[in-house]
Amino acid sequence: MRVSFRARQGGRRVDLVLGLLVAVGVLTGTAANTIGVNWPLDLIQLHAGAALAILLVAPWKYVVIRRGLGNKRRGSGKKALSLALLVFVLVTIGSGLLHSTGRVERVGPLTLMQIHVGAAIGALLAVALHFVGHYVRPRRTDVDRRALLRLGVLGAGAAVTTAAWDTWGATERRFSGSVPQEKLLVTSWFDDGIQRIRQTDWSVRVGDATFDLAALLALPHERFDAVLDCTSGWYSEQTWDGVRLSALLEAAGVRAGGWRSLEVRSTTGYARWFGAGTLDDVWLVTAINGSPLTYGHGYPARIAAPGRRGFWWVKWVASIQPSSRPAWAQSVFPLS
Repeated sequence: MRVSFRARQGGRRVDLVLGLLVAVGVLTGTAANTIGVNWPLDLIQLHAGAALAILLVAPWKYVVIRRGLGNKRRGSGKKALSLALLVFVLVTIGSGLLHSTGRVERVGPLTLMQIHVGAAIGALLAVALHFVGHYVRPRRTDVDRRALLRLGVLGAGAAVTTAAWDTWGATERRFSGSVPQEKLLVTSWFDDGIQRIRQTDWSVRVGDATFDLAALLALPHERFDAVLDCTSGWYSEQTWDGVRLSALLEAAGVRAGGWRSLEVRSTTGYARWFGAGTLDDVWLVTAINGSPLTYGHGYPARIAAPGRRGFWWVKWVASIQPSSRPAWAQSVFPLS
């Protein structure tokens, strides 16, 4: 894979390949972190492959960067942007690889996933600024036979490197990239602090009916195993006790028809909308592993939504209401 860096063409192609790899990494990482089902296409493997391919291309990019830093006609701002991009990419890949080992959860006050996502956003912004200030226009000659052969070799190298890392470096992960945890960790969505609700002060409004905890516990409960896959990068399988939302609506006298989704809202104001046809697979749970929920896990009642990422598992549920809003009319990933 000999590349001549004396000519601008070599540097252009390296930039185009890196731009493509960054785009693949962002798209697969976002999808793997949002989608709660296991697709036939293994997104997290593609995500890891793109990251390791960037490392394989790094020596060529280093030559380009070194040449740019030595160019006296190039402004200090562009040089600083190149260095910032390098740092962001290395932190993104390094934190992702370290997370995949399952041996480190936090670095100081931040989780590895917070560092990983934050650095990735920084890298994406730096790439955008880099292309704005140093636009690389694709050319027809960029996809000649030699270029395609090099891409094929790079893809094969990334595949072999990914397989080697999964064998000797990474722990067993889910399709989302999450690492296993024996116990359920206490996490909350962004600005949601842990709610310490007294039983006597709590009730849940379901349609026009109201259930206090005693009334909710009097309803027929089911016990089932389900995996909570959190977007902070871990998953845990536990045993839950709860009432299917479809059965809860029946007990509350809420009839089908005239509404398109069910809005589940927390005491914090956090809410998600579940499609009317999905309610047999969503539970309002009151216990975990045979014991009542703790405050950190959503006491008195929370949602359990097997097959969905953790941000669907609304804690401290206060209201469950039919809505004319379709379930797709919400952000794929909660913004607050």
